Amino acid sequence: MLLNAKIDRFAEQLIARGLSPLHRRSPTTLQINMGKLCNQNCRHCHVDAGPNRTELMDRATTERVLEVIAASPALTTIDITGGAPELNPNFRTLVTGLCALKRSVMVRCNLTVLSEKGQEDTASFYAQHGVKIVASLPCYTQGNVDSQRGRGVFDKSIHHLQALNGFGYGASEGEPQGVGDVPPLRLDLVFNPGGPTLPPAQESLERDYRVRLTEDFGIRFDRLLAVANMPIHRFSRDLQQAGQLQAYEQLLEDSFNEDALENVMCRDMISVDWDGSLADCDFNQMLDMPLGHAARTIYDLLDFAELANAPVTTASHCLGCTAGQGSSCGGAITRTSDD
Repeated sequence: MLLNAKIDRFAEQLIARGLSPLHRRSPTTLQINMGKLCNQNCRHCHVDAGPNRTELMDRATTERVLEVIAASPALTTIDITGGAPELNPNFRTLVTGLCALKRSVMVRCNLTVLSEKGQEDTASFYAQHGVKIVASLPCYTQGNVDSQRGRGVFDKSIHHLQALNGFGYGASEGEPQGVGDVPPLRLDLVFNPGGPTLPPAQESLERDYRVRLTEDFGIRFDRLLAVANMPIHRFSRDLQQAGQLQAYEQLLEDSFNEDALENVMCRDMISVDWDGSLADCDFNQMLDMPLGHAARTIYDLLDFAELANAPVTTASHCLGCTAGQGSSCGGAITRTSDD
């Protein structure tokens, strides 16, 4: 199986095609994982997040992250994730600190967390601070969503999407709803397959989502992001139990797309984990793969620009980012003939 092999199949693909190993550009995006605590226990989760996890970014680490961001002018976008980052008691401190630094802030929200006790005003908090929301909705039908994320998740997700629309989220591009210094309230949705397949063409799938969500529920959103599932942790174990892991790993290798290399997220992004450790991406972070640089934690840096031109640490799972359309936290990174 790919991930148990000592050979880096991704690096093998580069060598076979005469391509250079990956090096990053000067980072412009920082992804912050605030911890593994989550109100859901999704089958595909590469973080192994869930309600019983206790790993959370503490106040000291949160403040250190803000310090280094303040000293890193080239870092323009902050991508906050988890688990469910809203459940971290330092979450709002981080968001308000980032807004004070005039950085673009996006939060990866599973939507159902907004139903949890203590989260009653979170949607309002997002709107007041102009936070971009990247919301998980792996399908526009109840059966597919609930089978992947749990019973009742679809209905809660639809309810909160409608509520976010009520705050002004989801205006189409070209129809800004920002007021004063507050940017337009952007709402993107995330699709990921429910099994061992690659996402379909992103733009055609977005059209389907837009029709169904508008006609069935009156929901507006800005973009759909199609993301491939990485064969690591919980998703990998699920595939292995079904006898599908090796076939999925082979699919990723056979679907290698050279055109995706230019825009894989590790070229411009750095990941910091709940304990302050650094990695080239969130997936490497979950596999305890060190950053391709001498720095190991947020305390080893003064400015994220120090990481420019550093090599990227790769392994076989990186094939997930270069398969088909290519995949990143921002969705597909190449176009297909169907788009």
